[in-house]
Amino acid sequence: MKTPRVSLEQWLAFKTVVDQGSYALAAEALNKSQSSISYAINRLNRQLPKAVLKLQGRKAVMTEEGRLLYRYAEQLITQASETEAVAASMAMGFESEVTIALDVLLDINSFICAFEEFSQQFPHTRIRVLETSLSGTTEALLEKQADLVIGSVTPVGFSGTPLMQVHMLPVASPEHALIKERSEVTELELRGFRQVVLRDTGSRREQDAGWLQAEKRWTVSHFSTSIKLLKSGLAFGFLPRNWIEQELKSEELKQVPLQQSMDRTIQMYLMLADKQAAGPATKALAELIIATQ
Repeated sequence: MKTPRVSLEQWLAFKTVVDQGSYALAAEALNKSQSSISYAINRLNRQLPKAVLKLQGRKAVMTEEGRLLYRYAEQLITQASETEAVAASMAMGFESEVTIALDVLLDINSFICAFEEFSQQFPHTRIRVLETSLSGTTEALLEKQADLVIGSVTPVGFSGTPLMQVHMLPVASPEHALIKERSEVTELELRGFRQVVLRDTGSRREQDAGWLQAEKRWTVSHFSTSIKLLKSGLAFGFLPRNWIEQELKSEELKQVPLQQSMDRTIQMYLMLADKQAAGPATKALAELIIATQ
């Protein structure tokens, strides 16, 4: 890779002269002498194929080439500043990335406020979201695939902070036989209908998010797919109420009229994969999620 001929300090001098409108004001803004700014710009003009600044009276004016290169100089300076900020954060022990595993039962909208506040406090720490289900959520915790995990199972040796509850409802299209032809459905009758179930993202054991040990099943990877299939009228399924509020309101989906209620409430917990090793950014994100629920 070829070593750049122009230094970052020269590009900064160029940008500041343009922003401030004169060498004197640029020198004041950078806390440098006017002669040092003038030297940096003159050297910059000599090193480039064409000059980027010229003087009109006492005012510094960009050339056509200067207008184009100004945008690149601005990006270069911004990237350099961000690199230094990341280095400073790492020196202080801030993580460069926090990974959070969210069970797909949860709606990401519930965490946007926490993510936004976190980004303001830790602007140089990335957030990576893993969407997991069933044993895949527990696996993300046990195998430390994520720093934070939000799921319904707290394994032995871990502690969890209760967050929200998820309410699961049996639903189907208004055109489905369970809705259209029956005023009341028994659990035995329900077993005879095709059910949409959620695939387990775990690699060691396979579960599904359906009930009744349904033999007639369509297995999908996300509830958004479940909703589309249920609207077709070809199956029923147990879905989180928070995923189908709009469909229930518009009556695109209806709750199956069961003889005995099979609604299920699932408590969700926030867990740290490693409490002792968790960095300040991980702990801060956990606290923000708890505070915003």
